[in-house]
Order: sequence, then structure tokens, then C-alpha cells
Amino acid sequence: MRPARFQEFAVETLLKAPDVKAAEPWQEEGRPFGIHVTFSTGSQLWAAITAASTSDKYDRPEVPVIDVPPAEVPVPDLYDDGKITPSRAEQYLAAMLTNAGNAEIAQVYTYTSGERAAEPNNHPGVGLVFHSESRIFVLFQHTARAGQGKGGQPFDLQSAF
Repeated sequence: MRPARFQEFAVETLLKAPDVKAAEPWQEEGRPFGIHVTFSTGSQLWAAITAASTSDKYDRPEVPVIDVPPAEVPVPDLYDDGKITPSRAEQYLAAMLTNAGNAEIAQVYTYTSGERAAEPNNHPGVGLVFHSESRIFVLFQHTARAGQGKGGQPFDLQSAF
């Protein structure tokens, strides 16, 4: 799945999530694809979308590869004492993307929790592997607590938001 189509899929999927108030496409200089998520508390997250593929040729039409979608997983609590941490946001977003039932997706994983938690210099985010062997990387860039970021102004990635 290419970044533009993934961006559409992610926005549609996250708009159905119970703790998401809004999700929309986002971009900034050097990052043409991304998502801006506003959670039910008003906290916000901006994430860039990048991709890698060994076989997809972007000068040709995209050919989706369909197979069995990943098995559904429990949706974890998003909030810790009313706040969101990057780790909780990763787990929550990964569960929502996994549970969407998209037959192009082979695997969804998080960067700073689970088996990758011990890797040095991990940046929070969610990764997806597709049956086509392409990959999407959703890297957290900015956050804002409720009441911050008036006018959509993002802040540096915070430890809780």
C-alpha cells in the first residue's frame, strides 16, 4: 500500500475509533503524508507517513496484494491518569489499524513497546507490513495537550499529552 492510499485508510479507520474525536490528513515541509489525530480529551498527535518497498514501482499503477488480515487484538486503554503517553498511543493506534480487517495488511507493530522496546534510539510510532512486502512507517512527530496548540500549532513530542 502506498502512502497516499494508506493515509486515506488510516484517517477513515481512526475516525471510527472510540477515543478519537477527529483524524485528518496532515503534511509539513519534507513530509508530504501524515495524519493529525485529536483524541476525545482534546490531546493531539501529528504523525508522518513514509514507505519502503523492494518491488513496487511507483511509475506504474498500484496492484494491491490481498491475503488474510491480521487477527483482531484487544484494544488497550489509551489513557493513564487522564493523559496519553507515546507508548499508549502506539498500542492504541496499532490495535485500531490491526482490527480494521484490511486484507492487504500482514502485520502491525509498535516501535517502543513489545519486542522492539529494547532497541536503542527508538522513535515512537507504528509500522505496518503488507502482503505485497511493502512497509509503511507512521512516525510520531508532534503532540499537544488539550488546550495547547490553539490553531493547530504542534509542539515537540511530549512524554505525556
